[in-house]
Amino acid sequence: MRKKIWSPLTATLMAIIMNSCANQGHKEYASYEQYPTPRGESLTEMEYRRDTTRFTLWAPTAEEVRVRIYDEGDGGETIQIAKLLPHDDGTWTTEVAGDLAGKFYTFNVKIDQQWQGPTPGISARAVGVNGKRGAIIDWDTTNPEGWGDDRRPPVASANDMTVIYEMHHRDFSISPSAGIRNRGKFAALTERGTRSPEGLATGIDHLVELGVTHVHLLPSFDFASIDETRLADNRYNWGYDPQNYNVPDGSYATNPYDPATRIREFKLMVQALHRAGIRVVMDVVYNHTASLDGSNFERTVPGYFYRHKADGTPANGSGCGNETASERAMVRRFMVESVSYWAREYHIDGFRFDLMGVHDIATMNAIRQALTRIDPTICLYGEGWAAEAPSYPADSLAMKANVARMPGIAVFSDELRDGLCGPVSKPAEGGFLAGTPGCEMSVMFGIAGAIRHPQIDMDSVNYTQVAWAAQPTQMIAYVSCHDNLCLADRLRASLPRATPEELTRLDKLAQTVVLTSQGTPFIFAGEEVARSKQGVENSYQSPDAVNAIDWHTLATQADLNAYYRGLIALRKAHPAFRLGDAELVRQYLEFLPTDGTGLIAFRLKDNAGGDTWNNIIVAFNARTTNARLAVPVGKYTVVCKEGAINPDGLGTYTGEEAIVAPQSALIMHGN
Repeated sequence: MRKKIWSPLTATLMAIIMNSCANQGHKEYASYEQYPTPRGESLTEMEYRRDTTRFTLWAPTAEEVRVRIYDEGDGGETIQIAKLLPHDDGTWTTEVAGDLAGKFYTFNVKIDQQWQGPTPGISARAVGVNGKRGAIIDWDTTNPEGWGDDRRPPVASANDMTVIYEMHHRDFSISPSAGIRNRGKFAALTERGTRSPEGLATGIDHLVELGVTHVHLLPSFDFASIDETRLADNRYNWGYDPQNYNVPDGSYATNPYDPATRIREFKLMVQALHRAGIRVVMDVVYNHTASLDGSNFERTVPGYFYRHKADGTPANGSGCGNETASERAMVRRFMVESVSYWAREYHIDGFRFDLMGVHDIATMNAIRQALTRIDPTICLYGEGWAAEAPSYPADSLAMKANVARMPGIAVFSDELRDGLCGPVSKPAEGGFLAGTPGCEMSVMFGIAGAIRHPQIDMDSVNYTQVAWAAQPTQMIAYVSCHDNLCLADRLRASLPRATPEELTRLDKLAQTVVLTSQGTPFIFAGEEVARSKQGVENSYQSPDAVNAIDWHTLATQADLNAYYRGLIALRKAHPAFRLGDAELVRQYLEFLPTDGTGLIAFRLKDNAGGDTWNNIIVAFNARTTNARLAVPVGKYTVVCKEGAINPDGLGTYTGEEAIVAPQSALIMHGN
């Protein structure tokens, strides 16, 4: 939950809007469903040419629409005003003669004799400082050298997503210990050769060393909470308060006043990551806007883009004061075009949907289909829940329970997360890692990829009684993310008496479960160096002192970092851990019998997935004592034990009973 303060319309005003929509504008409509939709394939609102600029705005209920031209992106007087002409598809257009490159603009819509207020439109692609005005730019100036040759790093299929690394631009690079010049900026992820004070790789080089295949960037579009004219104030926000969905945020640019800079630097960042072999996932937040009253949506087509309760008040499935109405034709079209635009123009390789459960299933499937047409390897996943019950039928929402009806879309598994760590809402209560009885089946459910498996007793799984994933690639496996406590803080909260050595062992154990599960592994930036946020659970606007990653820990947590590298390399090298198909998981993944609480084991048999290893035995012991595990008789090579990993082997074992060290994982394979 983001604890932000919003300013929604009053219930009375919303009732007026909803009840009188038929009288708004130059035409009458009995319902939102009757609003006309634009012809053509794009919602582009500003098309620049050297001799003229064309402006287009969808505003079907408007009586009049004007566009104002300015010299400045913020402040200054209007230098020109032009009226737009209406069309029967709900759009208004005009052309303004002359070379307007470097100028700025706003639309203003009149409804019921009232001007709604200036807006850059709903689909602005370039803006001035703080995003209040659209920018007129020559788009060719935004492409870095070699952009036309940029290519997505090869990924054969969804099961080849070895690990997703979730990061916030500022967290990752703001500390002086990162050794990065452009700290807290898009450009930070273009610098190579950066080092910590101890000489260890940071920045993009660290990601390469770690083995990351996908970087998940927290919101990078233009959000409202940071004043880009006062960046010296060093204010912080996660960015889940959307303002302009199709523009990179200016606070992460080296010059927020120049509209082309943020665009060019974002592309340079993507290009640098691609050259390093890393794909880029963008966190998108279409479920709500930073505010309702005064939003670009509301100033353009009042009421249309949002859901409302029966009494006319704004619905609040986002928990942030409003929820968008994805099921409406133009909202769906806006979302489809927006993600397609990022994929095409910025070469984005994937999208993570914030509170995806607010959106309807049909819209999410339409987005998946549009991205597949661009590139079927573009990934799509999201939170399969909402903050509050959305004002839309539950059986039609993109909730976790309905993910089987959304092929090619994945959701996070809170069953695995809380099975390992304990209830997220009760940090002091532990799960499997803390030795709490009854958590084993929830962890096993996550290991299998949230699919139906003959050895999973769904009655013993937390939060769900039905296996919701049709394929294991529809499950995101994780133990922590930007929300709630990070892993190191969660372990301290549930095990306050644990020694540093025990906490490190349990950290390794948790991520071994994640990286050997059949879902898609996801780690939070800095977990590989035991990152702490000082116990702050909702750090969305906490200072850098709380959120920044201290890269000195690359040296102090070298053993933990090396273990993460080993886990990722192990998963990359062995397809048995990422079979990618539910039938193959049911055929080759077999859970082994254990003697009770705190011990889980499975084997991947018969060269699963064409693996070079035959029978792979994986065991997790959360107990504080050794555990005995019966295994099929054979000769095994041990590759992980007692908190160490070496794919080439840590020794051999022959017999029918293995010993699993306390609070650690054992992985071995038959030849």
